[in-house]
Amino acid sequence: MISIVKTCFALCIIWLVMGCASETEPQKVSLSHGIDASAGGDAAYIITIQNATFYLEKSGGGLSSMIDVDGVDWLGFHKEKVSGHKGEYRGFPNAVHKQDGNYFHAMNAGTDPSTSIVEINTKDHIRIVFTSENEKWEGQYDFYPDRLDFTMSKVSPGYKYWVQYEGVPGGNMDDTDFRYSSADDIAHPINDSFIGDLPSPEWMAFGDPNSPRMLFVLHHEDDSHPDDYVSRPDMTVLGFGRRNKDKFLTTPQSFSIGFVESVEYLSVKQAIEGVAS
Repeated sequence: MISIVKTCFALCIIWLVMGCASETEPQKVSLSHGIDASAGGDAAYIITIQNATFYLEKSGGGLSSMIDVDGVDWLGFHKEKVSGHKGEYRGFPNAVHKQDGNYFHAMNAGTDPSTSIVEINTKDHIRIVFTSENEKWEGQYDFYPDRLDFTMSKVSPGYKYWVQYEGVPGGNMDDTDFRYSSADDIAHPINDSFIGDLPSPEWMAFGDPNSPRMLFVLHHEDDSHPDDYVSRPDMTVLGFGRRNKDKFLTTPQSFSIGFVESVEYLSVKQAIEGVAS
């Protein structure tokens, strides 16, 4: 009887220790609700990961802010009408434009609304799914400790989309900013265009000389479509599946966006390829 009691006591101690350990596990991904004041005050999901905070607008279904650990916003969206490249065009993924609606963009004068649901909310994974007002498009946001994955999980039949990073490296677009890509190992000035199909894995990263990190955007599926990059006076325009105003993507595909805490090409490349694998 004594041995049985001792065994039960030991099991209880193990259970308590394991329970306490699980309760103290760090919250690697967290979700709250609020507004993005810098974007114009619309309601937003606020998701924090290890090295970034994302503001995902509840009405437009797109990112309005992406803030690094130093408090710098690398998107810089605000919805002031006719602000153009200085505000209302910015964001991610800015995917559906005049293709059976305008969806998955922070809400500006031209964006059509979407509805959303939180499907997963754990310590290391948050999933939020948006459905367009016309119910023809679906965009899935998966937040992990090191990045955000966006998947166009439903495409309106007969229509096309692109996925874009339109933002401000280091908080402000200027001639000192630079970019890397999977095409070569050169630090290109931010104003250097890239016209073509990025080699697999398709990625581009953007930096500022005053920042110790870079923002990367990755396309998980390799294809032969254009991945053109052009600069504007006040923002980047990287479009996977874009050339000029033409769109090329027609099937569900996935993309990642996040920060790499380095500005060295090899480190950036290795980190992105780790996400791609």
